[in-house]
Amino acid sequence: MKFRVRHLTSYHYGEPVPLSHHAAHLRPRGDTGQRHHSVDVKITPFPAVLRDDATDYFGNPTTFFTIQDPHTTLELESTFEVETHPAPVPPADGGTAWESVRLHLAADSDPAVEPALDFLYASAQVPLLPEARAYAESSFTPGRPLVEAVLDLTRRIHADFKFDPDATSVGIPLAEVFDQRKGVCQDFAHAGIACLRATGLAARYVSGYIRTVAAPGKEKLQGADASHAWLSVFLPGWGWLDVDPTNDKTAGEDHVVVAWGRDYDDVSPIRGVVLGGGEHHVDVAVDVEEIV
Repeated sequence: MKFRVRHLTSYHYGEPVPLSHHAAHLRPRGDTGQRHHSVDVKITPFPAVLRDDATDYFGNPTTFFTIQDPHTTLELESTFEVETHPAPVPPADGGTAWESVRLHLAADSDPAVEPALDFLYASAQVPLLPEARAYAESSFTPGRPLVEAVLDLTRRIHADFKFDPDATSVGIPLAEVFDQRKGVCQDFAHAGIACLRATGLAARYVSGYIRTVAAPGKEKLQGADASHAWLSVFLPGWGWLDVDPTNDKTAGEDHVVVAWGRDYDDVSPIRGVVLGGGEHHVDVAVDVEEIV
């Protein structure tokens, strides 16, 4: 699949901002089986300091910039074209039993699993909740192949948690998501990661975009798409299996990867420090257009 992606974020401040520092994850990764080109990130007002060729700790393309002119509006527009491919097929037998994988990770003696250890423990947005461990138990039964257990967990989150864009906001404690059983893609990804880590498995948060299709007889509205989130679980000897509990599927050619980390805090599209500004609001418009 080939897509043209446009992501526009506008911050509107109630008072002038004399100085701000930011880091943005708005460029696609190039090491995920997808190819991209024509990447462009426009920032208004133009920054006094700009570094757009950096990567963060996890290898995500990162744009660092500083604005030193007083401003009441900040706009970032990222555009690029990307070619995606179907996801690799996981082991036909479902891989080894999940308990064996847990023991492998706990041993911490295999250099091949070292990159996964960053995603094995609690993080700011994903604490190791007892309710997550309890929820995971019915999927992770004794001796069950890891892939089979992960796909079952993905199916259950999709069925048990209601998608509700008004239910949560960034920073809502994960315990509330489990209690209310509703949220958005970010919450579903965090819930799945919490279940896997509480079981002793390595799981990471993936941020990007997904192709959306208009309802029959309706036109797709410009700017109506959104950022998307899903998760990956580590299979020793095979790699990372991406699953999307929001849509109950493995992530594949409809998914565009921008960044991954321990949770949303590591890969938020834009974050930073702002002096002044008073009250503010944010407008976001995303388009994922298929290139035929």
